Amino acid sequence: MTRHLEFDRLHNFRDLGGWRTADDRTVRWRQLYRSDSLAKLAGDDLDRFRALGVGTVIDLRYPWEIAARGRAPEVDGVTWLNLSVEHRPYDQAEIDPDVDPWRYLADRYAEVAVDGADELRQAVQTIAAADAPLVFHCASGKDRTGLLAALVLALLDVSDEQIAEDFALTELATARLVADWRAAHPGRTLRWPGYGRAPARIIELVLADLTAAHGSLPGYARDVLGVDDDVVAALRDRLLEA
Repeated sequence: MTRHLEFDRLHNFRDLGGWRTADDRTVRWRQLYRSDSLAKLAGDDLDRFRALGVGTVIDLRYPWEIAARGRAPEVDGVTWLNLSVEHRPYDQAEIDPDVDPWRYLADRYAEVAVDGADELRQAVQTIAAADAPLVFHCASGKDRTGLLAALVLALLDVSDEQIAEDFALTELATARLVADWRAAHPGRTLRWPGYGRAPARIIELVLADLTAAHGSLPGYARDVLGVDDDVVAALRDRLLEA
């Protein structure tokens, strides 16, 4: 199966299927997707999206981002849900080039893991209860999307190594994400050289921090998000196969 799905205007749309679990099951293909902003869908891209049979879109962006840049086009049979997981906005283009970039981003993810607990819980519950393919996205499909993807894969009992591998696949889209930023901000200087980057080191730091604090990501999901065993069981029943 193909992990990266080709679109003209989307750069980071990919399938979360195929990863292996500790009990040697596999995440089902064509059931759960992660992406950059679906507001860019139009024309042939929209036809490609419709063909996937997606039933639910979870938009992790701020409401003001959606107001400024649009939301996914309305498609018959598709439920759109806005769960803004980040509560402390920051401008990645202006990150100080002298700070440790990966530690800096891991610390921002840690803020989301606390501030966005309600929204993250709702996202996990929605994914577990979905009866059709589902896609979640933010702006670049990198940070907020990357954290939710890591959480879902951990609840499915996918190894940290594979979670980091999935996260780092965004690196294949970095050049196009940077090009999009430059096109959208003529006259501005992209101050931070790490813009659009997603090395595995970022999510490795996040996984280590949450494990140190809660014993594991599932422990964090239980203790902080309130994700109970029934939700985890439903998530695994829906998304895993032998």
